[in-house]
Amino acid sequence: MEKPKINTGILSFGMSGRVFHAPFIYTNDHFNFTAVVERTTKTAKDIYPGVKSYDSVTDLLADDSIELVIVNTPNYTHFEFAKESLEAGKHVLLEKPAVDNLDQLDKLSAISEKTGKKIFFYQNRRYDSHFMQMKDIIESGQLGKLIEVHMRFDRYNMALGPKKFKENSQYVSSGVAYDLGPHLLDQAFSLFGKPSKIIKTTAINRPASQVPDYFNFHLIYPHNLHVFLTGNLLVADPQSAFVVHGSKGSFIKKMVDVQEQQLIDGMLPTAPGYGIEPEGSEGKLTVVDGNGEKQTSLLVARKGDYNRLFNAVHESLRDHAAYPITIDHIKWQIESLQAPDFSIIEP
Repeated sequence: MEKPKINTGILSFGMSGRVFHAPFIYTNDHFNFTAVVERTTKTAKDIYPGVKSYDSVTDLLADDSIELVIVNTPNYTHFEFAKESLEAGKHVLLEKPAVDNLDQLDKLSAISEKTGKKIFFYQNRRYDSHFMQMKDIIESGQLGKLIEVHMRFDRYNMALGPKKFKENSQYVSSGVAYDLGPHLLDQAFSLFGKPSKIIKTTAINRPASQVPDYFNFHLIYPHNLHVFLTGNLLVADPQSAFVVHGSKGSFIKKMVDVQEQQLIDGMLPTAPGYGIEPEGSEGKLTVVDGNGEKQTSLLVARKGDYNRLFNAVHESLRDHAAYPITIDHIKWQIESLQAPDFSIIEP
């Protein structure tokens, strides 16, 4: 028997809604793109005929046909809108950063348990092509005992960003650590689990900036594994996204996932070339054999696919499968983000 599609509403049709959510909800056979909130300009219907456009979150939540709500509004609104959505009887897919602090996370968890409605955390970068390739290499064991892992998110933006809430220190979830940190923290936790300790550093380098534009998390694991997560808005020459060193080899990979730009350019996730890295983007694997000889190879990554996250939501709601991004992953993330600089965090 065919299972019913998941009627879905999106709370904002800015970049996040247009690029990271609507194309998947529209093309994935398990979902119906039912409604969106557009407070002023109404453009969703021009792209997605038949979608309802509501003037407010309250109006969308009153639509009894909607089963799942995507909370993709400004960071500081996530807690309130997720709370309202759960209390309105909707399941929630919550954008990063999920909330400002652990108290808010605990409250959402309690409401979810009380209402029987699920919270799904949106961490699409688990399905970047370059990250999935690094994960495959690590899990293959070819590198031996892992010793040192560097994961980076480099950009060059001297000017302050157009989204004022990301640049305003009055909001807890502002600055590059809350913007890009959730991606790297989630990738690290999904690979290596809970660290023994975390040391956090942030800095402000851009003129007139109120919020950090640099961060580093040093994750310390048992057996002398050290993982370094770095985000920097002032890198003119971006470095490799992933550098992994183990007792038997090394792996180096640039940040080359193409999905975001393809989606910005209007490509749908169902297009044949979607998620496929261009030629010349291969990861470099160097291994040392039993005779001490080095062997280097260039490896093509498999296709990046953010649709896997939406499929996981469907499988959880319709088949009761475990959702891969757990509340513990988000708890460790929020603990790390809200900790003061130079503190030693023990998640």
